[in-house]
Amino acid sequence: MDGGMIMTKKGLLIVVSGPSGVGKGTVLKEFMNDPELNLSYSVSMTTRGMRPGEQEGVNYYYVSREEFEKTIAEGGLLEWTEFVGNYYGTPLKEVERLREEGVNVLLEIEVDGCQQVVKKIPEALTIFIVPPSMKELENRIRGRKSEPEEIVQQRLAKAQKELELSGQYRYIVCNDDVKLAADIIRVIIRHHMERQF
Repeated sequence: MDGGMIMTKKGLLIVVSGPSGVGKGTVLKEFMNDPELNLSYSVSMTTRGMRPGEQEGVNYYYVSREEFEKTIAEGGLLEWTEFVGNYYGTPLKEVERLREEGVNVLLEIEVDGCQQVVKKIPEALTIFIVPPSMKELENRIRGRKSEPEEIVQQRLAKAQKELELSGQYRYIVCNDDVKLAADIIRVIIRHHMERQF
C-alpha cells in the first residue's frame, strides 16, 4: 500500500442484560445475523467442564481454575463472576481485537458484569431488556415447567433486584413483542454506529 493506511472505525461494545425468562436469547436471535450490524458474540472463558456438543473457542474457552485466577490477577478479563462453583468471564484481549477490526461485540451478561464493563469501558452501549410486567415474567418462568417452586421464587426475587438496577443502563427495552423489541435494539445499534467516528 502506498502512503495512507485506511482506518477502520472501532466497533461498539454492546452489553445486553435482563432477568432470567425475559427472552434475551430470542430477541437477540432476531438481529444477530443482520449483516448491516456487523455483530459478533464475545466468547467467554470458563472453568466448568465442556458439555457434549460444545466446542473450544465456540461455546467457551475452557481453562483451569489456576489459569482463570491468573487471568484475573493480570487484569485480562473485562468482567467475571463465580456461579455454582465455576468461574465465567469475558477475555478483554478478544473483545479489543474484534473491536479494532471494526466488529460490534455483543455481551449478554448479568447486571454485576455490566457494572464491571462500564468501569473499564465507559462508552459501552448498555441495553436492559424488561418484561411487560412482573406477572408476565412469572408466567414465562412458570411456563417452562422445568423447575421446582423454590427455584422459581429465587429467579423472581433475583429478577426484582435486577429490575431495580435497570436505571443504570443507557436504554431499557420492553420485550412485549419479540420482533418489536429486536427492531428497537437494531435502531439503537444503528444510531450508535452512525455516531462513531
